[in-house]
Amino acid sequence: MPETNDAAPSPPVADPFGLAGRRVLVTGAGGGIGRALVAAFRQAGAVVSGADQSAAMLEGLDLEHRLVFELTDTAACAAAIAGLLEAGAAPDILVNNAGYTRAETLPQVDDAAWDREIAVNLTGAYHVTTPIIAAMAARGGGAVVFISSVNALAHHGNPAYSAAKAGLLAYAKAIAVEKGADGIRANVICPGSVLTRAWDHRFARDPATRQNVAGHYPIGRMVNPSEVANAAVFLSSPLASGITGAVLPVDGGLMAGNLRFVRDIIDKEA
Repeated sequence: MPETNDAAPSPPVADPFGLAGRRVLVTGAGGGIGRALVAAFRQAGAVVSGADQSAAMLEGLDLEHRLVFELTDTAACAAAIAGLLEAGAAPDILVNNAGYTRAETLPQVDDAAWDREIAVNLTGAYHVTTPIIAAMAARGGGAVVFISSVNALAHHGNPAYSAAKAGLLAYAKAIAVEKGADGIRANVICPGSVLTRAWDHRFARDPATRQNVAGHYPIGRMVNPSEVANAAVFLSSPLASGITGAVLPVDGGLMAGNLRFVRDIIDKEA
């Protein structure tokens, strides 16, 4: 009998990621990681739309559609996504990137902080994703990438944010399992400390913070936004056609082990 090959065909060299003309929606597009995501997907040939909480956040980005809504406003979120679908711009790829945290330790978490951080980081992603995966299923497939955090894998502070980001792992796996037959893949990226403006207040408070943070990472530095974006492009592409329900740390080796313990404790005993 002739051999059969069920693997997806490799994209041509001219389009190595197979994303030319594919529509992408990036939430939180105006932030540091968001802007890197927009640039990376556009470089891969995709047509990119962006969503953020204000039009000002999206300035300077080359986008097909600009969606402006607050993730905690369920009605506004639903209207914005419905408008995108009605415009014939249903995403082939959704990157749930938007995130927010301010309560950095347990004493700073009160009811208001907990509710807001869960609403933005988890519930907001659910409200964006639900109508889009329905459209993907009707069309025959699509890819969803959630930008979570190493905080979902181990505690590094920000308790409410961490709980929400951990929820994204379970949600992505539910989509992967229940929507796989509809051609939908869902994967999660867990960045470590990413060098964006979100760190500015810490650097301003103590200029040594950047060096101190880098000391926790085996690669000796913080991760760049483009490194997170490149992982998202890969997971969204036909090159990752057999990958779904996966969690990919982009963390400079943070989750591989405790560098400071090895260096400061173990190595000194050797």
